[in-house]
Amino acid sequence: MTLRFSVLASGSTGNAVYVETEEQRLLIDAGLSGKKMDELFQKINRDPKELNGILVSHEHSDHIKGVGIFARKHKLPIYANEKTWKAMEGQLGTIVTDQKFTFATGEVKTFGNMDVESFGVSHDAAEPMFFTFHHEGKKLVLATDMGYVSERIKGTIDKADMFIFESNHDMNMLRMGRYPWSVKRRILSDVGHVSNEDAALALSEVIGDNTSRIYLAHLSLDNNMKDLARLSVEQVLKEQGMAVGEQFELYDTDPLNPTALAVV
Repeated sequence: MTLRFSVLASGSTGNAVYVETEEQRLLIDAGLSGKKMDELFQKINRDPKELNGILVSHEHSDHIKGVGIFARKHKLPIYANEKTWKAMEGQLGTIVTDQKFTFATGEVKTFGNMDVESFGVSHDAAEPMFFTFHHEGKKLVLATDMGYVSERIKGTIDKADMFIFESNHDMNMLRMGRYPWSVKRRILSDVGHVSNEDAALALSEVIGDNTSRIYLAHLSLDNNMKDLARLSVEQVLKEQGMAVGEQFELYDTDPLNPTALAVV
């Protein structure tokens, strides 16, 4: 029995993650068009009609752009907390009652042979939350869209086998970049996004003996680059005494192309 996943798309322009066991198939967010979502599933050789549901982290468009159309097309249930439902209602189009389900922040919900635990994050949305996936003693963490990583979050995500973790921006690129100061201030705030360096420092506290892969996710199109994020995170982790490339590997994610299906 195995837990597998693919980061279908990740970045400022759209986010979606696929997680499966032999019995269950879940999509977390659908921040791209319905057509693009179908193309991403083709690339990993999976049929969206076999999904058991869509979990929604929060109502920002780079996470829900395709949720409504994708759920209607493939007749999928949608799970979100009550505040997120209220905040995104006008953006999804018509969703019939039997496709609407509540997944409260801090709840553990069982999908067949997979347990999914939601946890709140600090971000400028109604009630943003992300997820840890548990199956047969394996633990996968999805944690992005965080202004900072609290001690509570660290306790929840501690010692996962694999992490999909926000590494949004390089501080210097953001400060020198073209964004207006109001946007820069929002990104740098406690309800914004985690920088490469802060991601690495948080990871250094939660990496465990069984951690084998870390996927750097939600990179800003304007204020980060894959190589820069990877090198920055690697440098800080090594400074913290971590054996990058020996105990665990760092992986890129992409805004347009899915990662290969990985076994946790």
